[in-house]
Amino acid sequence: MTTGTDLDVIPRVATRPATACLPYQAESVGAARRFVGAKLRDWGLDALVDDALLIVSELATNAVETGCQTHMVVAVRRPSDRIVRILVGDGSRTMPVTIQAGPYATSGRGLALVHRLTQGRWGVSLRPFGKVVHADLPMSDPTSR
Repeated sequence: MTTGTDLDVIPRVATRPATACLPYQAESVGAARRFVGAKLRDWGLDALVDDALLIVSELATNAVETGCQTHMVVAVRRPSDRIVRILVGDGSRTMPVTIQAGPYATSGRGLALVHRLTQGRWGVSLRPFGKVVHADLPMSDPTSR
């Protein structure tokens, strides 16, 4: 005998938000990538992993380069069924700046890449002791394939 509605038997993927605190070290960029990749795979969003890893790499690298001495916070959320939000918080209130990198520049393309991958859906929120940079990665429409 079963009780409840038909919805009770539909398997659901847990999309509980996840957060990690990482030290300001170059090795933390790899840890941030592993953390976000594992969470997206847990959620069954394997198709987003490559783009999400590029985004978190850029945001975590920028956080490491601020020179803060405490820790950065990396988080991944599902604010809707069509968006994955990647957040990186650091202890610096210096705003990120998109620059026009020259053809031979070895850096400076990160935020432009984030802008492209998120279709311009990224931003910064100032906090009392730093900032949080968020990037919303849209999920492709399965009916458009």
